[in-house]
Amino acid sequence: MRNKFGEIVRRGAELEKLQTGFVFTEGPVWDAAEGCLIFSDIPANRMWRYTPDRGAEVVRFPSGKSNGLTLDRQGRLIACEHKNRRVSREEKDGSVITIAGAYEGKRLNSPNDVVVKSDGGVYFTDPPYGLLEDGILDARELPFEGVYRLSPNAGGDTLTLIVDDFEKPNGLAFSPDESLLYIDDTDRAHVRVFNANPDGTVSGGRVFAELEGDEPGDVDGMKVDTEGNVYVTGPGGIWVFDPSGGMLGRIDVPEVAANMAWGGEDWKTLFITARTSLYRIGLGIEGIRVP
Repeated sequence: MRNKFGEIVRRGAELEKLQTGFVFTEGPVWDAAEGCLIFSDIPANRMWRYTPDRGAEVVRFPSGKSNGLTLDRQGRLIACEHKNRRVSREEKDGSVITIAGAYEGKRLNSPNDVVVKSDGGVYFTDPPYGLLEDGILDARELPFEGVYRLSPNAGGDTLTLIVDDFEKPNGLAFSPDESLLYIDDTDRAHVRVFNANPDGTVSGGRVFAELEGDEPGDVDGMKVDTEGNVYVTGPGGIWVFDPSGGMLGRIDVPEVAANMAWGGEDWKTLFITARTSLYRIGLGIEGIRVP
């Protein structure tokens, strides 16, 4: 019988702590062009850059209490900024601009996680966690917690609400062929999977997997590998599901894992942001590359 989890986490694979001393790490993304990992420390209001030879160095302060990060098709850094209630983009000249800050004239809650499709569309979740952290939930202007798509057309001026029935939408990721969009709901402790339509909309929305457990950890960050296996942070570490939603196994993490990113020269290294520390583990299957 095939041991799929054994092919992913091979014998001898060890979780390595790279650096510690952070407050609450989140939102990692691997920049292949620079050979570095960029990640957020939300409460510290800092964005960090990690390289094996230099360790972690601050690259942006203040960061708008950035959370989820990714790169667009041009290699520009996209950031979900809790405090500034926006999705930003760093231009090639180093300037940072807002690409999404309001929907139908009302300010966003606090963009949380983000992914870019191959057509350039930017998809992000918008729960109110940043407002709760700053104690300004009364400043919320939208009556729902949505998932959005920022069109690659019209200069990025078209922001479309694609789903509005989540309790706390959080991590999101596409399947390898981009026909499916996975979105997790922290409060409901499950992942839903949608059909990703060619026009940028989504349809369906069945429950793909549930992550219930007594150990510390929430349904939060999510990534997918090139074989369509889905990795989700949850109680005790990172839960790995096959493309049909069957659980393959769990990568145990000694701290609460918040998010993760594929990287390294072969894209088989999984970097994990977990509360106060940054970890990595070498796996047997390549992750989906960014961008």
